[in-house]
Amino acid sequence: MTTAHKHASAAGMTKAAKRFVESLSGDQRDKTIYEYMDGERIFWYYPPVNRHGIPLRDMDDDQRQLAYTLMETGLTGRSFDQAKLIIEHESVLGPLEKEAGVRSFVRDPDLYYWTVFGDPGSDKEPWGWRVEGHHISLNFSLWGDKFISMTPFFFGANPAEVRKGPKKGLRILDQREDLAYELMNSLDKGQTSKATIYAEAPYDILTYNASRVSLPAEEGLPASKMNDTQKDILRNLVNVYVNQVRTDMAQEKLQRLEEEGFDGLHWAWGGPLEEGKEHYYRIHGGNFVVEFDNRQNGANHIHSVWRDVENDFANDVLREHLLLYHVL
Repeated sequence: MTTAHKHASAAGMTKAAKRFVESLSGDQRDKTIYEYMDGERIFWYYPPVNRHGIPLRDMDDDQRQLAYTLMETGLTGRSFDQAKLIIEHESVLGPLEKEAGVRSFVRDPDLYYWTVFGDPGSDKEPWGWRVEGHHISLNFSLWGDKFISMTPFFFGANPAEVRKGPKKGLRILDQREDLAYELMNSLDKGQTSKATIYAEAPYDILTYNASRVSLPAEEGLPASKMNDTQKDILRNLVNVYVNQVRTDMAQEKLQRLEEEGFDGLHWAWGGPLEEGKEHYYRIHGGNFVVEFDNRQNGANHIHSVWRDVENDFANDVLREHLLLYHVL
């Protein structure tokens, strides 16, 4: 069962959400605001598709600033910068596809959508917000002064490494790739064999955009079978994902991972070990799941996600309070 503790940064998020909502016209509110229990809240997706909510394209400059301020309240400085880079990355990908003769979706940094669920600041009921577009899906839920969910949390990048043009060398999600190779290269032959669950990388993350994670029991190499150096690398990689959210939220999640037994995390790999080849990894233990896939576009296209098996979209908290089944 998930326990929600008071969070210092909840007040700032609530204030930012209120200011953003207050800036919207009537028509804009109709597009942006849904009931908290609306099924729209648990539908998430990371390709460029038409979405519900209000896109940056339909905001004036002041509203854009308020929208970004709301997004910033959930993120660290590093992850906020990464989110902005991912949005700007559409302007890198578009010309690359055109040059290669690829006919695809419109690549537009203005097609990122903000959606609010429920009444920000309500003490009686939960509320939440989402920012979503190509390669970004942020989903936060609050109840009073508590964060009750911050997953699914998805970041992607195409290209993973910019290989030409003014941004040549840019790797927005470098740490989550480099640490994974560092860990694999530290394993002995027996550990590598245990960790490798797929000869080839899957085409995408296996949890895809499911509203609830469905995976086999933990697979791969358990942390209990790693030496201290390897555990430190794995811990650093876990931190990359959890520390995307504000410190008070992240510390609670990391503390719970330690309490439930870090040694119970399993490290699973797919694909060859040679850098630049298609590869996949998963970190899974109990309710904690991270997935990373870099297979598409010649292994230069990252999808990565942090999930909570029981409490994505605050499902566990809502179940605890019987809201999910409208019993109250």
